[in-house]
Amino acid sequence: MTALEAAKAIAHREHSHQSDKAGQPYIGHVSRVAARVSDDHDAETVAWLHDVVEDTSIELSDLGDEFAPHVVAAVDAITRRVGEAPADYYRRVRGNDLARRVKLADIADNSDPVRLAGLDSATRERLERKYRQALEAVSA
Repeated sequence: MTALEAAKAIAHREHSHQSDKAGQPYIGHVSRVAARVSDDHDAETVAWLHDVVEDTSIELSDLGDEFAPHVVAAVDAITRRVGEAPADYYRRVRGNDLARRVKLADIADNSDPVRLAGLDSATRERLERKYRQALEAVSA
């Protein structure tokens, strides 16, 4: 099994029981993020893994044996820490090219008007502001 196949399998296994804010299967989001960077196998691998450490029981150390160090470093960079200041998070993401590319794809999917249209207006407006700020922070 290639690293990309392993990342996809882990994402499907770990996110299979999760739903997004609109009640849709969360794996759809992960899949769309991966598709946005599918021209680069490393970026696509990181995209499949981009939420597993933050949103599942998987720990970064669990990835060390299956994935190259630069892939694990990118997953580490894109993973938010509990209590971490947003400025610190975005600085770390900007410092890792793979993480930055995947985070931009993540923001693009999260801010997709079609995806946001299924939410109530207050949630939609809050998320639009959040993702606009995130895009500015990652692009700085």
